[in-house]
Amino acid sequence: MSKKTDTKEKFKTSIGGQAVIEGVMMRGPEKGAMACRLPDGEIDLETWDVKGTKAWYKKVPFVRGILSFISSLVLGYKCLMKSADKQMTEEDEVPETKLEKWLTEKLGNKIMPIVSGLAMVFGVVLAVVLFIWLPSWVVDKLNWYVVSMSKFARNVCEGLIKMAVFIGYTSLTRLMKDMAITYEYHGAEHKTIACYESEEELTVENVRKQCRFHPRCGTSFIFLVLFISIFVTTIFNVSWKNLALRVIFKIALLPVVTGIAFELIRLAGKYDNPVTRVISAPGLWIQRITTKEPNDKQIECAITAIKECIPEEKGADMW
Repeated sequence: MSKKTDTKEKFKTSIGGQAVIEGVMMRGPEKGAMACRLPDGEIDLETWDVKGTKAWYKKVPFVRGILSFISSLVLGYKCLMKSADKQMTEEDEVPETKLEKWLTEKLGNKIMPIVSGLAMVFGVVLAVVLFIWLPSWVVDKLNWYVVSMSKFARNVCEGLIKMAVFIGYTSLTRLMKDMAITYEYHGAEHKTIACYESEEELTVENVRKQCRFHPRCGTSFIFLVLFISIFVTTIFNVSWKNLALRVIFKIALLPVVTGIAFELIRLAGKYDNPVTRVISAPGLWIQRITTKEPNDKQIECAITAIKECIPEEKGADMW
């Protein structure tokens, strides 16, 4: 359990991030940074300029959510792959198989982008199967029970199954040693941002006492996507007659769902009132699964990353 502190949020920052393999990635309005703990104990820091901060879509409601979500997915995946590579040592290297040698000879430096691309496609397919096809299939197979139910009731059942799959999936990954460590870095990311928003000095001691739950978290966003999809599929009257067609329509409606979820998470992050607390509550609860209390070395990584993302002009990163 994360202990509450007496420190209070003085402002809300647009700086956000994610946990990566043995590290933390942060992204601010001008700079991005990834700090990883290498096998030798040193912190490896990588920084880059953030482009498109003044893009036209940033001011267009719903559209900004769709494009920002895609951008975050691509950046997050690249950082995950890079952070994993940083953990490789000479002892981890294994002799190439004949197939690997042949592929290296034929594709050269193109092989890693191809492999990464295939892995990303596999991840997308897995997500579609788990969170779109499977819930629809289960409800469809239970038609003997839900046949008399309204379409909205069926959509609610489908949504509840999605949430159960998400909670079950994250709970199972928490049992894996590597993922448990990643969830600790996730906690370090949240606590460091909370320390920065309380305008306290970014030290391990100050970060350690912060709460590890944050309303503007990707976990909260995913939960909102799952919840909002219930109403969107009902409003657009997505048919239950053909399972394959239903899955296709639901994929097509994902931009609408993510756009709405993004605007709600912005409201929840910007304002503190009874309505926004209700919006944030489920995501904050699920963060008890997707975050863990970090150790000091993990906090050091998060501090190293966020310091690179703080703009020189005070207030330039206001949410």
